[in-house]
Amino acid sequence: MKLKSYLSMVMVTLLSGCTSTTVQPSTSVTSNAPSSMDQPETIRIASMKGPTSMGLVKLYHDIDSEMVDLNYTYTIEGAADAITAALVQGNVDIAALPANVASVVYNNSDGDIKVIALNTLGVLSIVSVGGVVETMEDLNGQTIVASGKDSTPQYALEYLLDQYGLTIGEDVFVEWKSEQSEVVASLASGQYTIAMLPQPFVTSALNQIDGLTIDIDLTDAWDQLNNGSTMVTGVMVARSEFIEQYPDIIEQFLIDYDHSVDYVNNHVDEASTWIEGYDIVNASIAAKAIPYCHMVCITKSEMKDVLSGYLSVLYDANPQSIGGGLPNDDFYYGA
Repeated sequence: MKLKSYLSMVMVTLLSGCTSTTVQPSTSVTSNAPSSMDQPETIRIASMKGPTSMGLVKLYHDIDSEMVDLNYTYTIEGAADAITAALVQGNVDIAALPANVASVVYNNSDGDIKVIALNTLGVLSIVSVGGVVETMEDLNGQTIVASGKDSTPQYALEYLLDQYGLTIGEDVFVEWKSEQSEVVASLASGQYTIAMLPQPFVTSALNQIDGLTIDIDLTDAWDQLNNGSTMVTGVMVARSEFIEQYPDIIEQFLIDYDHSVDYVNNHVDEASTWIEGYDIVNASIAAKAIPYCHMVCITKSEMKDVLSGYLSVLYDANPQSIGGGLPNDDFYYGA
């Protein structure tokens, strides 16, 4: 089943309960690329509002400043479903996706995408107003507001709760929102007192809501299980057809992306200004959040080792969370 024919399936399995918001219009720059490099008319990148786009802002800034040699365009979306839809329709070439969603798309499209890099490790936390939660067991009987249904946040939470003897829908209840900003608004209004949030929205919420505390770092809770895996939040993927046609482009993108992530992690003040300029999050919030966002560019064999371990844990907990089966080796570009 090819990507375009998979659209109807992915819209059912991934869009239920979600809405899409485009928060940044496409911006494109054409510069003088090396003549030896075969290029398409444009190289279309898509990322989500949050750490995946935060790590890309140096590259986006260079695109806007005409400082790159490739014909990049980019979009920043409010929800993963918009990126997935564009990807399966062939309207995006390279995209940031939740780790498990990448596996779902791969499994249901006959391998029409490959993962080319890890971009964020664990960034999820349980927060509460008044510090009412100290351990995973304290979530028994509680309602959590969260975003990320049918993607990494949901399945990571389900797995962790199960390991601590709790079941969503029986012991713990989750109210799913389409975007992280809605989760923060729900806490700020007093409608809910407990939430699961990723960075930088954790930092944003702490600045907005009196009495809000970080109660559980889910990466720490995961590590305490000592299951031999690492939590992975997001990955960069590319269409297999695009990789086959333009292998040099993919290699150059990975160089550009690695430089972007490194620059953001090491030039926090400048990067925070760009992050606000791209309407991702306020600069003061970004500056505090960047050290905790675990933005990375991990590729090839190390990428495979880390991601395959994480997907194996999700598969054992719920095979459908990764599309029914563990991806084949060809899922891991360059490994």
